Amino acid sequence: MEEAYQILDFLPLRFKNPKEQEYIEFLWQSFETNYENGNYQFAIMAYHMLFMSFVYFNVWQIKNNSNGDFQKSLIGFPDNIEKNFNDASSPFAFSEENEAKIFAFLKLIGIGKEKIGQYKNLVKRRNKIAHSNGNIYYQSQDDIDQKIHDYIRFAEEIQAHTAPLISSCFNNFLLESADPEEREYPGESDQINEALIFENYISQRDIEICAAFDIESYSANPNFESIQNLYNKLKEDYIEEE
Repeated sequence: MEEAYQILDFLPLRFKNPKEQEYIEFLWQSFETNYENGNYQFAIMAYHMLFMSFVYFNVWQIKNNSNGDFQKSLIGFPDNIEKNFNDASSPFAFSEENEAKIFAFLKLIGIGKEKIGQYKNLVKRRNKIAHSNGNIYYQSQDDIDQKIHDYIRFAEEIQAHTAPLISSCFNNFLLESADPEEREYPGESDQINEALIFENYISQRDIEICAAFDIESYSANPNFESIQNLYNKLKEDYIEEE
């Protein structure tokens, strides 16, 4: 159960829509309740949905931060799906397409076909337990703990490939927020919370990527002190000291 909590670090710290947060909380509570009561088959269904939510949020970040590549990847999708994806106001709009097909967008962050095939197998296994076929596939804690381990391992792999995308997003944020007189919020915490985390569905794991950014690369920028203050405030507010 302890490893299961790690999925929350891959999910956004803030949500654009209260219903999105309510949905994630509902999934977690469903997982936790079923796990604690030994209803492992229902627990893993909720956990799978948490993992897929993580995937949708990652695809949303690709759409917002690498839109040119995202548009190219839409070639071959039906016109109505292409329109829905382009007009989407929430990452959960991606749920309108078959889950297995959504993994194809991960090619845009450098994930290969073999790995994507492994992720698609998660959907196939979920489909087996989502039908009334008379089988109980997860009857012990060991069974579900191994599957949770797989989900976390796959989330780690996907997260590692997002590093360049998140670094680029953070780079743009720092440059656009460098002048306290021009940015949306003069205070560092408010600017980070609203313009970075809220706008980009940033997770705790994304924050760790931002915290590893080479801030000295901005040393020649006339607003370097302000940029450094933002960076330091990010670490102060969101990175625990060891």
